[in-house]
Amino acid sequence: MEKRQEMGKRTATRDWGLRFVKGMFIGSGFILPGVSGGALAAVFGMYERLISFLAHITRNFRENVLFFLPVGLGGITGIFLLSFLVSFLLGAYETTILWFFVGCIAGTVPALWKEAGKKGRSSSDVLIMIVTFVVAYLFLLYGAQLFDGQVEQNFVTWLIAGALIGLGMIVPGLSPSNFLVYMGLYKAMADGFKEMRLEVIFPIGIGGVLCVLGLSKIMDFIFSKAYSKLFHFILGVVFASTIMIIPTDYAGLGIAGLVACPILFAAGAALGWWMSRLEEQYK
Repeated sequence: MEKRQEMGKRTATRDWGLRFVKGMFIGSGFILPGVSGGALAAVFGMYERLISFLAHITRNFRENVLFFLPVGLGGITGIFLLSFLVSFLLGAYETTILWFFVGCIAGTVPALWKEAGKKGRSSSDVLIMIVTFVVAYLFLLYGAQLFDGQVEQNFVTWLIAGALIGLGMIVPGLSPSNFLVYMGLYKAMADGFKEMRLEVIFPIGIGGVLCVLGLSKIMDFIFSKAYSKLFHFILGVVFASTIMIIPTDYAGLGIAGLVACPILFAAGAALGWWMSRLEEQYK
């Protein structure tokens, strides 16, 4: 009996640790452009249970909280640790690192296209994607001219940033971080996590939680009724926002920097493709 209890404790500890590590990887999807927290949750076989928990939060509440506790702690740890690296790289090598991020997003495009059409694809779906792309691109373009790529950092904008991050959990394959790069909030967010600034972390947390809780049932309903049209709409926005973060300033890079841009783009594309393949394998 004691041996069985000891083995049970070891198994429980191992499972807790494994979910913590998985949470760290999922957390990386909230801070790396081109990587989706929702997609990584699907990779690790947690997405359906997570959405079911969020959509029916009182059902098996204690059991689900105990299950997702190490996942949440791991996610917070992953975000905190990764923010140090991201903050440094964007500060020192912004142009080349942005090409890596663009590559990450580009690498996921084949999987996103396949996912969008898994329940059928009509000409109207493609038209929705094209119209959404044009409208979103023009909106982002003129927004960039108006704000010079920078949005004022305050409680409301950090709430919006948190909501975008939460959306990345609800919609697998959608990486909200490229929107934050365009808005000029990405490095400030990474710095805020690194320096543990509550004026950044607190509203992002609120926005993320409100978005996830508020949209889990809504998104589940919309996907069940108009999956293809909604996903093609999302594709149009993703394509437009990705184009907007492509670097245009190469002053001072030198030969080494210019050579590094396509290399990092290729490395990012390979990473995005690999993550997409994992999601497809374990979905």
